[in-house]
Amino acid sequence: MSDDRTGNHELFEHFRFSADPGQSLLRIDKFLFNKLEGVSRSRIKAAADAGNILVNGSEVKPSYRVKPEDIISILLPHPPRKVELQPENIPLDIIHEDEAIIVVNKPPGMVVHPGVGNHTGTLVNALMYHLRDNPFFNTGEERPGLVHRIDKNTSGLLVVAKTELALNKLASQFFHKTTKRTYQALVWGDLKQEEGTIRGHIGRSPKERKLMYVFPGGEQGKEAVTHYRVLERLGYVNLVECRLETGRTHQIRVHFQFLSHPVFNDPEYGGNQILRGTTFSKYKQFVINCFNQLPGQALHAGSLGFAHPSSGKEMVFEATPPEGFTVVLNKWRAYIQGRKEIEPS
Repeated sequence: MSDDRTGNHELFEHFRFSADPGQSLLRIDKFLFNKLEGVSRSRIKAAADAGNILVNGSEVKPSYRVKPEDIISILLPHPPRKVELQPENIPLDIIHEDEAIIVVNKPPGMVVHPGVGNHTGTLVNALMYHLRDNPFFNTGEERPGLVHRIDKNTSGLLVVAKTELALNKLASQFFHKTTKRTYQALVWGDLKQEEGTIRGHIGRSPKERKLMYVFPGGEQGKEAVTHYRVLERLGYVNLVECRLETGRTHQIRVHFQFLSHPVFNDPEYGGNQILRGTTFSKYKQFVINCFNQLPGQALHAGSLGFAHPSSGKEMVFEATPPEGFTVVLNKWRAYIQGRKEIEPS
């Protein structure tokens, strides 16, 4: 690192990436734009122009084409910002707790772990307070004990490890797909089959990188399998139970969008529009009233099964959907019943 570029100021490595062995030739500004959420292409170009992007230890320009197994570093003149997580006295709905694990029922609207724009009010902040006497939750680790997560507006069950050993044993179960997870989802439309399986690789959307996308041919993304069965047909919506064989980001939400049956009130995958039903204004107002009962998608992680990391005993936990979800279901039940009563048999 030459003094004429840095002056007397030290540069700090903020990001480091290794290109895959199968990486196709791609301009480094495009490569980093795909890798770094929330960072504009102009900022990447400015970093390159300043000599702060290195490939295999050497400065490169934005036009450099990334090659397989390149080591890419981004250096900036200040230390990486690390947010010091604070314990917060946030109520937790604890379903089970022992010396090795804690199982919580997360409410909709709560973020699981800190990230960009969410440094407080998360499940991790609440766990740090609840487990403040546990050394495992005082290490400064940003995601202590977490082996899986659910989206902010998805409610339901999460298991969190309270020891390093429990963390590793639970992580192994999730990796080897031996855990059992089922979700309840309210989806738009009337599914043709009583049960089925959705298969389609899931990866980042080529158009919107904050969203996921189904690549049915498997040309990109990772394998994803969702099994479902219809629990209740409510006219223009169906209540379904989903069993995950894999655990990809937004899996249920993007899989049902792929089937053209988005999850009800899903703001990111089109479910917050009136997709089925009549043109009557009274019906439209009814659906809007249902939307207003939910902070986001009508999706609930209702059951979770795994082998206890200490005893090996099979454990299964269940949690009923939150109030808003239940209110919406009852509204649809009443709507369908009312329609049946006025329609001729």
